[in-house]
Amino acid sequence: RAVASIWCLQCCVWRSAPATSCSFAKNIAKAKGLIEKGGDWERKNQLHIYEAIFLLMTREYKDAAKLLLDSVATFTAYPLMNYTEFVFYTVLTSMISLDRVALNNKAIKSPDVLSVIRDVPNLKDLVFALYKCQYGQLFQSLAAITPQIKRGRYLSLHFNYYLRELHIVAYTQFLESYRSVTLASTAASFGVSVPFLDKELSRFINAGRLNCKIDKVGGVVETNRPDAKNVQYNAFLKH
Repeated sequence: RAVASIWCLQCCVWRSAPATSCSFAKNIAKAKGLIEKGGDWERKNQLHIYEAIFLLMTREYKDAAKLLLDSVATFTAYPLMNYTEFVFYTVLTSMISLDRVALNNKAIKSPDVLSVIRDVPNLKDLVFALYKCQYGQLFQSLAAITPQIKRGRYLSLHFNYYLRELHIVAYTQFLESYRSVTLASTAASFGVSVPFLDKELSRFINAGRLNCKIDKVGGVVETNRPDAKNVQYNAFLKH
């Protein structure tokens, strides 16, 4: 019965349509229940991948990254994808889900990841650029790898969302080093124009995704990272 549930999950993945998401979720829950009653090691590992794919398709990238990283050394879901493609999705989701230290320890330093990352054009340059804070290279590598992401089955539908999240991660990481920095200097670091940067930062600031403000008269980005005590106090009020 566990095998039948895994087969149903394969069918849902192959369809890869929003209309199948409900049945996909039901089959995951069913397969979990059956495997907990006596599924073998291989079936458990495969289920992790199917669940991660479902989370990718529903933009739950942090949970997907955890499952994918946990499966790096035990991957067996070859009916879905080969190992190189698996690493492709693992690295991409990790980049927008992990902090810089965790990204290095769990993805960049992984011998299994390193064994195949060169087989995916531009992927190593992309993740190393983020880790090494080489933001101009990051944006160049992202432009180069964009066609591969758009061709991929599991991120293509939400490419614009993924792109936005990666930009936010990069801007946040860059601004952590400054109390204030000029728009011109920031634009030069990312290899973009000042008008483009101004528009994009303003959009993220207005959405509450970046803790900074733009002094348009002075042409300066000023960070306003919340005080740790204020963060704890606001979290207490929410609960």
